[in-house]
Amino acid sequence: MPIQVAVCGPRFCTEQDREHAHEVGRLLAEAGVTVLNGGGAGVMAAVSAGARLAGGLVIGVRPGSTKKDANPDLSAVLATNMGEARNAVVVWSADAVIAVGGSWGTLSELALAQWRGVPVISLGGWQVLDADGNPLPDAPPTAATPQDAVAFALSMALRD
Repeated sequence: MPIQVAVCGPRFCTEQDREHAHEVGRLLAEAGVTVLNGGGAGVMAAVSAGARLAGGLVIGVRPGSTKKDANPDLSAVLATNMGEARNAVVVWSADAVIAVGGSWGTLSELALAQWRGVPVISLGGWQVLDADGNPLPDAPPTAATPQDAVAFALSMALRD
């Protein structure tokens, strides 16, 4: 079965997050990975565009009851009518998660993945620290580049 990697990130993102997400999408598609995301704007649109341009398969999991507001670079759209609960669908369907940037929705996906035991890596986003500012022992690692994030996600997804 093909590897599925979810790429999570905010709809209102920085230009750097957008560039990172586009590159992550391209790299995942070139590796033959199915890309999952929330199917909206920002990081979701950028990762979808990067994957599509590289000929990849991109699935968007939308929170509403319609496909109308999905980004145009998706191969398929799942209209869940589940609101933010759709984040669980994205994470539970993934073999690994790459979080690009950060928002409250991204944090919920990161937390759900950690709870489920899905490998997570953060690229320019959330870090889980203790009161002294040190990473928690089970905190997701951080990546410096899209290449590092994809290499980690693929290495962890292949373990299962």
